[in-house]
Amino acid sequence: MTEFEAGRHVLPRPDTRRPLTTAMDVHDQETAFTPIGPVPPPEGAPNVVIVLVDDLGFGTSSAFGGPCEMSAAERLADNGLRYTRFHVTALCSPTRQALLTGRNHHSVGMGGTTEMTTAAPGYNGFRPRSAATMAQILQGNGYSTAAFGKWHQTPPREISAVGPFDRWPTGEGFDTFYGFMGAEMNHWYPLLYQGTTPVEPDRRPEDGYHLSEDLVDHAIDWVRTQRTLTPDRPFFTYLALGAAHAPLHVGREWQEKYRGRFDHGWDRQRELTLERQKEFGVVPPETELAPWAEGVPHWDELTDNQRQLAARFMETFAGFTEHADVQVGRFVDALEELGELDNTLFIYVLGDNGASGEGGIEGTIVEHRLGHGVVDDPDEMIDHLDEIGGPLSYPIAPAGWALALNTPYQWTKQVASHFGGTRDGMILHWPRGVPERGGLRHQFSHVIDVLPTILDCVGVPAPFSVDGVTQQPIEGTSMQRTLADPEASEHRRTQYFEMCGNRGIYHDGWMAVTRHGIPWEMVPDKDRRFADDVWELYDVNHDWSQAHDLAAEHPAKLRQLQDLFLIEAAKYQVFPLDDRVTERENPAVAGRIDLVGDRTSITYREGMRRFTEETTLNVKNRSHSITADVDLPETAAEGVIIAQGGRFGGWTLYFTEGKPAYAYNYFGMSLYTVRGGEPLAPGRHEIRLEFAYDGGGLGRGGSAVLLVDGEKHATGRVERTIPYYFSFDETLDVGVDLSTPVTDDYPVLDNEFTGTIHTVRIDLDDRSTESSEFDGGLHRRVMGAQ
Repeated sequence: MTEFEAGRHVLPRPDTRRPLTTAMDVHDQETAFTPIGPVPPPEGAPNVVIVLVDDLGFGTSSAFGGPCEMSAAERLADNGLRYTRFHVTALCSPTRQALLTGRNHHSVGMGGTTEMTTAAPGYNGFRPRSAATMAQILQGNGYSTAAFGKWHQTPPREISAVGPFDRWPTGEGFDTFYGFMGAEMNHWYPLLYQGTTPVEPDRRPEDGYHLSEDLVDHAIDWVRTQRTLTPDRPFFTYLALGAAHAPLHVGREWQEKYRGRFDHGWDRQRELTLERQKEFGVVPPETELAPWAEGVPHWDELTDNQRQLAARFMETFAGFTEHADVQVGRFVDALEELGELDNTLFIYVLGDNGASGEGGIEGTIVEHRLGHGVVDDPDEMIDHLDEIGGPLSYPIAPAGWALALNTPYQWTKQVASHFGGTRDGMILHWPRGVPERGGLRHQFSHVIDVLPTILDCVGVPAPFSVDGVTQQPIEGTSMQRTLADPEASEHRRTQYFEMCGNRGIYHDGWMAVTRHGIPWEMVPDKDRRFADDVWELYDVNHDWSQAHDLAAEHPAKLRQLQDLFLIEAAKYQVFPLDDRVTERENPAVAGRIDLVGDRTSITYREGMRRFTEETTLNVKNRSHSITADVDLPETAAEGVIIAQGGRFGGWTLYFTEGKPAYAYNYFGMSLYTVRGGEPLAPGRHEIRLEFAYDGGGLGRGGSAVLLVDGEKHATGRVERTIPYYFSFDETLDVGVDLSTPVTDDYPVLDNEFTGTIHTVRIDLDDRSTESSEFDGGLHRRVMGAQ
C-alpha cells in the first residue's frame, strides 16, 4: 500500500477498509488481497539528525569564535549554515520539551525542570497529549526513530520499574532509547537505560570507557542497522550528549591539550572571543561586550590559587567539550561512509541554555556541595588539582568562565531575561537541500521553530490528530525560507522568555527584560517581589549584546513591551510566576503527587536496584532505621546490603571481613563509619541500623547504633548530614553499590553481597523537621544542576 489515508493529518495512519471477500475457498478468491505494509514515508524524504550538547553558551564553540575546538561543528558549519540569533529557554528540560514539541515550554507544562514541577498548568511537567512530539510525527510518517543520551523530560516519580512508561522516550515516539533519564550523569560510571530496562556499561574507565563515546557508539550501530535492514526508510536520530554539563569528566590527555591556554583569564578571553566572532561575522562589527555581572570578580582580583584552579577547571571544560564534539564527528563520518550525509538534515544545537554559572565564584570539585551552600576553600581544593576531571571528582567551573563562554552577552544559564542565558549557536547542514556553503543566517529564531522547519523540509503536515487526540497549534514558525535565502524576512516577530522569574519579551527588534535573581546567590532576598523588578530596554537590531539600556530614553516603548509580555505570558500559561526553588523540591509543598506519598516504611528484596530519590523514602533530616534480614555465608561475609548515593554523598550498610558496618559520606568531605568489632557467624541474622537525628534544623548530625539480632553491636556519631539531596545521578540499590562507592571499604562496582538478602526495610520516624525548615532561596543552585 502506498496511499496514506487522511493525507497524513491523522496519526497513526488510519486503518483501511477491509477488502471484499468473494469466496469461501481461497482458491476461488477472484481479487487478490493486498498485504499490509509499513507506513510509507514521503517520497525523497531526508534523514533527520538533531545533536544537542549541554550548557555550552554562544561564545564556547570554535565554530562561533569560542576557545573550545569543535572540528565537527566547524565542518558542518563550513558546509552548511550558521544561525547566529537562535534562542533556547535558559534551562535543560524546558528547552528539550520545546524542541521536540514545537511549542513554548509553559504551553507543554515544562516551565522549569522535571524536578521542580508544581500543580500549575505551565509547570506540572506533563506534556499534554495534544502536543505530539517530533518523534511521534516522524514515526507516524514512516521514519525509524531513536534517541541517545540525556532525556530529562519524564516526571521523576515515573522513573522506576513500575513506570508508567508512556512518558519515557519509547513512549513518546522513539523506537529505541539508550541513555540516562535525569539531569546529569557521571561519565565514568553511568547508570543508563536501554529502552526502559536499567543497564550499566560492561567496561570501566581503566578499560577506556567514557559515556560520550558509548552513546555515539550506540547511535552509529543503530544507524548502520537501519541502513542494512531498511535502506529505503529514512531515520530520525536524536543525540543529546551530557557534555558539557557538570560533572566535567574527561581524560587527562584532553585536558593537557589546553594546558596554559586560559592562564590569561576570563576577562581577556571575552576580548579574544569577541574579536574572532567579528571575524567570523557571527556578530556585527560594532558589537560591544555586555556589562560584567555583578558579584563576579575580575581575573586580576583572584589569588594565585584561585587562578590556578580556575584555569584547570576551564582546561577540563574545554577538553570535555572537544571530546564530545569529536564523538559527533565520528557519527558524521559514519553517515558519510554509509552515503547518507548529503541527504541528512543535520541540526547541531550548541547548547540547551547558556553556559552554567552555578559553579559560583570558586568552582568546586564536587558539584553537590554548592547546591547545599557548602563552598570549597581554594586553598584546600588546590591539593586536589590533578583530580579535577577524573573519577575522583564531580566538578563544575566558576561563574567567571560561564560569563566568558557566553560572550558577548550578559549573564548565564537560568537567566532568561538576557541572551547569555538564551542565545546559542545553531548549525544546519543539508547539502542536498541547501546549496550554500558556510552561510550565515541572522534571522531571530527560537528552538520551537525547529519542529515546523523539519516538517516543511521532510514534506509532512502538522497533524490534526495523534492517537485520537486533537492537537493544539504548533507555536513555532518554520525557518525553511531562510535555508535558500539569507535575506528572507523575519519569520518570528515576537517571543517571550521566562525562567525562575527572570523574564523578557522580544518584538520587532526591541527587547524588554527584567532579571529577578542571580544564579550563584546562596541566599537571595526572600522579600523580593516581582513587582519590584527593574525592567531594561534594548534595541537588539543595533545592540546585539544588550550592552545599552534604553529604558530611560524610551519609556513608552518599554511600557508597550511590558504589556505585550503580559499578553504573551497569559496566552502560554506562564502565570503564576514562580521563583521558588528549594520548596519545589518537596512534592508536598510544590503540590505534586509523590510516588511514595505518606508512607513511612518500605521493604526491599534482594536484587532490587536503581531507585532514584523521588522513588524511595527520604531518610534526610529525620530519625530512621534500616533493618536487614540476611543469611551469611560460611566464609567471611563481604559486600553491600543496601546503599544510597556514592562517593560524593550517601550512606551504606555493608559487610567487610565478616563484620557489619554503616558509613555516612558527607559530600566526600567527611566519612563517618560505625563498624562491628567481631566477625559474625554464618547463618541467618538481623542487621539493624538505628539513626537518631539530633533535630534543631536541616543537615544536623545524629547518633548511629548498629544492632545484630537485637543486641547493640557498635555505636558512633555522624556529625553532619546532607539536607536536600544525595545525588542527581546515583541511586538506592539492594545487594550492591552501583556507580561510585559510598566508602572505600569495598571496591568500585565489585561489591555485591556474598550472602543472601531476604529483606531490607527502611522505617522513618513520624516526626520530621523537613517541612518546617525550608528557606526560599538557600538551595537555588539545585536548579543549576539540571
